[in-house]
Amino acid sequence: MSVLLEFSMSPLGKGESVSKFVARSLDIIDRSGLPYRVNPMGTVIEGDWDEVFGVVRKCFERMKKDCPRISTSIKLDYRKGKGGRITAKVESLEKKLKRKLKV
Repeated sequence: MSVLLEFSMSPLGKGESVSKFVARSLDIIDRSGLPYRVNPMGTVIEGDWDEVFGVVRKCFERMKKDCPRISTSIKLDYRKGKGGRITAKVESLEKKLKRKLKV
């Protein structure tokens, strides 16, 4: 079951800049071996249900070690029988527009 999962996870009460905490999550995501895309508001991961939620859980477990309050947002897109959508969805739009988009 291939899904696209977009999530953002931030500690609360850790000041205005939380990039050092987000960077730790990105290290976990990158080491997972799953396809992913970082954007200014979160990260999209592609894989099967258990894989993507396993990565989110690892990020949460790491963050909760020194962050007593965490805000998390998760959005999920499932499409039966389709893989490679992390790039294919954007490519489909570019084809229809006949130009590259800023990604």
